[in-house]
Formats: sequence, structure tokens, C-alpha cells
Amino acid sequence: MRKALVIGIDDYQNCRLNGCVNDAVAIANTIERNGDGSPNFSVRCLTSNELTVTSAVLNNAVSDLFRDDADIVLLFFAGHGIINPNTNAGYIISQDGHQAAWGMSLSEILTLANRAYPRIKSTVIILDSCHSGYTGEVSSLGNENIAAIGNGVTILTACHRNGAAAETNNQGLFTKILLDGLSGSSADVCGRITPASLYAHIDQTLGPWEQRPIYKANVQRFVALRKVDPKIPLDILRRLPEYFPDATSTFSLNPSFEPDRDNVPDKFKNMPVNSDNVRIFQELQICNRYGLVKPINVEHMYYAAMESTGCELTALGAHYRKLAEMQRI
Repeated sequence: MRKALVIGIDDYQNCRLNGCVNDAVAIANTIERNGDGSPNFSVRCLTSNELTVTSAVLNNAVSDLFRDDADIVLLFFAGHGIINPNTNAGYIISQDGHQAAWGMSLSEILTLANRAYPRIKSTVIILDSCHSGYTGEVSSLGNENIAAIGNGVTILTACHRNGAAAETNNQGLFTKILLDGLSGSSADVCGRITPASLYAHIDQTLGPWEQRPIYKANVQRFVALRKVDPKIPLDILRRLPEYFPDATSTFSLNPSFEPDRDNVPDKFKNMPVNSDNVRIFQELQICNRYGLVKPINVEHMYYAAMESTGCELTALGAHYRKLAEMQRI
């Protein structure tokens, strides 16, 4: 039970935007399936080129998202946002939004998310709009007895409460990087993409003089928003405890692990190649490529085999070895 509501509004009467519909369609198409084509989120997409996203439409759609039970729900909005200076309340703006009724308040969205737990185990709110970093502030709730961010809720926004969300080439700057992360750039070794890894990817990509994203969460575990092909096949990761009995073990290598006999020193040309060793060495080289294994006293794994040194786990490799040992891969 994974549901997503994706909203993009370009067609504002007084201040048209150019990238929000494109962003919404791209997000919907990306999260609907995992990298292998398997179903991911059941997506409802509302865009201003297809219908008029009035305040009523906006409020009803968001309320529907939180109405029924689910493992995870995702809300994505791209459009205008505002903070009312008179009331210090933040809003995402509907197409018919005006000073008396801007659209939907950020506090109302958060209240719906907070109250949905534990019927909805995890809620992820992603906003590409100006002032979106206001979401989750205590003053917006008006009730000191309610936590600003409830259990299971994660918020990822394009900018801080006083910031602007930029567009570039008919696409939101924030969402452009978000899509890159969802496509695999922010995936871990096992191919899992989480809100935290997306934030790290966006944070590192945006420079100090650009808009700054905001990440807030009250979660006991990270949820995967999407899965792509693992960087290292999972069966190889599961064999790490076999190759390294403990985190500080050394795996000894010798020339029989290297199948290339054309470019080796003469003294190794007639040394037999062991097919089992070659298979293991290829797996260790994949782990080396993604930072889990490093050669000992030489620069490359090839020389570790030729010079009969060996390889060892990095800190990251020790982490995944432990996960494999605990049967969590």
C-alpha cells in the first residue's frame, strides 16, 4: 500500500510558472515504478494543464491521500508558496488562490499527516515552492501539546522559510536534482533511495549561494521511495562474511586470481589460473570499485594479486559485511 499524490501548477492568473507541470509529470512517471519495472507507488497526478486546481480540488485531494490506511504516502507539490505576514501562516497556492484564501495551509497538511499515524506508517512531504521550509514549524500548529512533526513524517523542501524556489529551463532547480537522485544517483549500494539520501544528494549539488533545501524528520527507520539495480549484486554482498570472517580480516591474493597472462611479468606467465579464484577476484574487484574493499600496500587490485599481498574491507565494506552477517541483505 504505497500511494502518491503529485501536484503541479503553472497556470496562475497573475504570476505564471513554467516548470511545475513538467516537474509533476516527471516525478509521477519516475516513482510509479522501480528501476526494474516493478510497481512502486500508485500515483494520482493533478496538473494545471489537465484541470483547474482550485482550492477545493487541492484540499480534497490532499485529504483523500491521508484518508485510508497505507504503508507509505507521498505528497509532492510544485507551484507557488507564500507566508502570510499578518498571520505567520504558510500556504501552497491553488490556481484560484487569493489573499483571503490562498489554497491550503502547510499546518493543515502537517496536521493531516500527524493524525494519520499509525494508520499510515510513513508520510513523506516534498514541496518545490517558495517559503516551503516553513513546514513543520511549531507556531503553525497553534497547539503546544502536538509535536510539530508527528511520528513517521518526513519533510523535504526546496528552500527555507524565507527562501525562493528557482526554475531553470522549464524545470524547478530543486526537482531537477531530485529526479536525478530518484533515477539512481542517490541510491545506496543495495539500490535503495531514501528521503535522507535524496536530501544529501540535493544538498551536495546546490552551492552555498543557491537556494538551500530543508530536511526534517521524525522517523524510527528510513523508507525506500524507490529501488534501482544494486551497484553490487546482492548475492556478492551476502558473501562478504565468507571472504572476510571478521571486519579486520585480510583476504590473501596471488597471481592465480588474475586471468590475464599477456601483460604479467615473465615469472608469472606459466603460473596456472584458478577459475574459482578468478570468480572470487572479479567479485572483490566489483566491491573495490564501489569502495567496500581496498588493496593492501598497492594502488590497484591487479597488483595486489600479482604481488601476492591481498585486500581488506573499508569502513563501508565492514558495514555491509555486518548487514550480510545479520541477514539483512
